[in-house]
Amino acid sequence: MAVWRRKHLLGLEDLTKEEIELILNTAESFKEISVREVKKVPTLRGKTVVLLFFESSTRTRTSFELAAKRLSADTVSLSSTTSSVTKGESLLDTAKNIEAMNIDFIVIRHQASGAAYLLSKIVSPSVINAGDGFHEHPTQALLDLFTIREKKKKIEGLNVSIIGDISHSRVARSNIYGLKKLGANVCVCGPPTLIPKDIEKLGVKITYDIREAIIEADVLNVLRLQLERQKENLFSSLKEYIRLFGIDKEKLKEVKKEVLIMHPGPVNRGIELSTDVADGQYSVILDQVTNGIAVRMGILYLLSGVKEEI
Repeated sequence: MAVWRRKHLLGLEDLTKEEIELILNTAESFKEISVREVKKVPTLRGKTVVLLFFESSTRTRTSFELAAKRLSADTVSLSSTTSSVTKGESLLDTAKNIEAMNIDFIVIRHQASGAAYLLSKIVSPSVINAGDGFHEHPTQALLDLFTIREKKKKIEGLNVSIIGDISHSRVARSNIYGLKKLGANVCVCGPPTLIPKDIEKLGVKITYDIREAIIEADVLNVLRLQLERQKENLFSSLKEYIRLFGIDKEKLKEVKKEVLIMHPGPVNRGIELSTDVADGQYSVILDQVTNGIAVRMGILYLLSGVKEEI
């Protein structure tokens, strides 16, 4: 039986299959709390979670805050616009000042790859990576894995296609690490300019043909086109991208009837997904949001080292 011994959650690249499964199993135990009349347990009473977000976020920030509060922890939310970063304070000084207030967890989102790792080396609280640059977004991948397992009852042997802006996606990287460790077959699909060089070394198949990516897929994880991160035009036009890689009902005519359509959000409706697909019978996008709370509760619980019954 797997035992959690890590102090931080910085990414899925270094986690074992057993550790990933332990997180998913722990999250499963917490999911039923969200449907109770009283959505709270005393597990982390007296603990403090600081949400340190240097990039915009709706789902991840709110999900972590609800997860902490449902475990009875206190939360403090900081952003770059409301902290002393606007006065020139460095990330490290911000973190050391927060640490001096005797907090227990720092959940950090930052535009620089490696920011969470750097913090974990200089502060004593547990650090949770909520997305760092182009590197990883481990909790998003874990809630994706949780949703797939919940709906499909397994992950091993499934065909999962990740579609869209792979190059700029920390979600794609974390998903690839997690899916491969749990035995899924992973295909990435998008314009050649949005597929990272040497990504096949991670054990994935590459295709530039959307039909090939979807025809045998059990799961389609469709990524947001991150125009704000692109420094140059990486495809001929948005209209051409939509024609070739946007998922609509026409493209889904040949998919398996039980396929899952996923998206990490926010959805650019009419670009990555048509509205009828985003809201359609195959979509589990809102299930992902719901499951994010349980997964993040499970992570906080494991990192806290609490030994009481869930």
